[in-house]
Amino acid sequence: MAKRMADKLMAMYDAMRARFGHRDWWPGDGPLEICVGAILTQNTNWSNVERAIGNLKRARVLSLRRLAALERGALAELIRPAGYFNVKAERLGNFIDAVVAAGGLAKFFHGETAALRERLLAIKGIGPETADSILLYAAGRTAVVVDAYTGRLFRRHGLISPDEKDYHAIQALFLALLPADAELFNDYHAQIVETGKQFCKPRPNCADCPLRRWAHDETLK
Repeated sequence: MAKRMADKLMAMYDAMRARFGHRDWWPGDGPLEICVGAILTQNTNWSNVERAIGNLKRARVLSLRRLAALERGALAELIRPAGYFNVKAERLGNFIDAVVAAGGLAKFFHGETAALRERLLAIKGIGPETADSILLYAAGRTAVVVDAYTGRLFRRHGLISPDEKDYHAIQALFLALLPADAELFNDYHAQIVETGKQFCKPRPNCADCPLRRWAHDETLK
């Protein structure tokens, strides 16, 4: 049973990659920008995050030192396009404070992956999805990111039960069945996001989906 499930996961990945190619995700000029993007993308779409990051770049504050020196109100105005800008300014500021206290991003990222994940989760405003995004895409660690696209796609294709919505339960499926490979997890998540955006929407478009040949229940959310 486990081998069949693992084979299915890899076959689905191959089908998505054949359609979309390697996604080269997460976009960003270096680890700090990726971290900023991971925090700003909470509850919004990537185009809004790009606008907010563009503001930070134009203001020439997208560095650890300059972000740390920026007042939260000024930061909030710069990231306004990302939505919930006051809340996100606090969250981003909390992260920057923790990194500065550690002596920089390299020192903050140093150590075992599990310990780094706990450090991230201890920062107010950073939850499992954001922490795992930073681990995988900014720190290059072996981590599995679970988002709304992942849950919907897995439920519809019978990889998890129709009512399963627990982050860590879905994450455990990946970790149990696939090789612990950061590059694989990186691109697999990116393929799921692209499939979710184009096809596996709340109202799905299954006709041209790269996963259409697998049995699926498009009524599941």
